[in-house]
Amino acid sequence: MAGPVSFTAEIRHALYALTPNPVEACIQCGTCSASCPLADFMDHSPRQLIAMIRAGQRRAVLASNTFWICASCYQCTVRCPAEIDVARMMYALKRYAIWRNQCEREAVTRDFSRRFMRMVVRTGRSWEPALAPAYLGRRGLRGVLDEARVAAGLLWHGRLPLWPRRIRRRQALRRVLRHIVPVGGRS
Repeated sequence: MAGPVSFTAEIRHALYALTPNPVEACIQCGTCSASCPLADFMDHSPRQLIAMIRAGQRRAVLASNTFWICASCYQCTVRCPAEIDVARMMYALKRYAIWRNQCEREAVTRDFSRRFMRMVVRTGRSWEPALAPAYLGRRGLRGVLDEARVAAGLLWHGRLPLWPRRIRRRQALRRVLRHIVPVGGRS
C-alpha cells in the first residue's frame, strides 16, 4: 500500500500539464517577480512561492494571496528564461486550493468576478465607481484616500465617466456571455 502523498508531489500532479513543470524547472532568477505588476500586493513573489512548494510548505503556500492576486497578464510567462508558464501555474494553484478547500482569499475573487460579470452583462462595460465601493474598506482609511486621489485624477483627465456607458446590442453580448459563463438572471 502506498504511503501518503507529499505536498510537493500533489503540486507536481496539479501542475502536470505545464511544460516545463515549475517545481523542477525554476532556476530562482526572480524574473517573474520583477515582471509582475502586482508583486507589491502579493505576500510572496512567484519565485518565492515555487521555492516554498519545493520546501513542502503546504500551509504557507495555501495561505498565500499570491495566486489569488495574479492578474493573468502573462508578463511572468513571457519573460521567464526557463519558459515556465507561471500564469498557468497560478491557475493550477487556485484549483488546488479550491480542491483542498483552502480558499478564503478566493471569496474576494469570486465576489469581485460575480459583481464584474453582472455589470458587464447589464451595461456591456466595466464601470469602476460601481465596483470600487464594495472593496474600499479592505485597505483602511489610507486605502480609501489613495483610491479617492486616483479617482479624482482620472475624473480630472476625463478617464472615469460619471455615469456608466452602455454598448449597443447588449442582448447579443448577453447571449455570447451566457455560453461562456453562468451569469444568472434573465437575458
